[in-house]
Amino acid sequence: MKTNVNLFWILLAFFILLTVIYVAWAIIDTGQVEWVGSVGLGLCAVLSAFIAFYLQLVNRSTGGILPEDRLDADIDDGDPELGYFSPWSWWPVFLAGGVTFTFLGLAAGIWIMFYAIPLAMLGLVGWVYEYYRGNFGR
Repeated sequence: MKTNVNLFWILLAFFILLTVIYVAWAIIDTGQVEWVGSVGLGLCAVLSAFIAFYLQLVNRSTGGILPEDRLDADIDDGDPELGYFSPWSWWPVFLAGGVTFTFLGLAAGIWIMFYAIPLAMLGLVGWVYEYYRGNFGR
């Protein structure tokens, strides 16, 4: 984890340096600041700082040593239970289709959203309540 924290602090310094070079180069070349690239690179620096700060807090609160960082750790030490996933469920695909058409409606035409939002809601409700009905009901 310490390596990840250091990596993002290095990325912060890199993006700050790159932003300064970009702004200076734009001023030398055109005589004015090119705002889109300058803001984009500056936000990359800010987001690198956010991630580095968050990882540093997590590193401090968890003791700082992950199983991946220890030389004497086994493979099973870093293999936690991630949850229960149903491999036969079609509801995630249905929900992804509804969300896809919802964003298509935002981009192409608002009328698509009138069909897509109920489709996405139906997929969400079906996925949440999948184990409360049918063969899997308890």
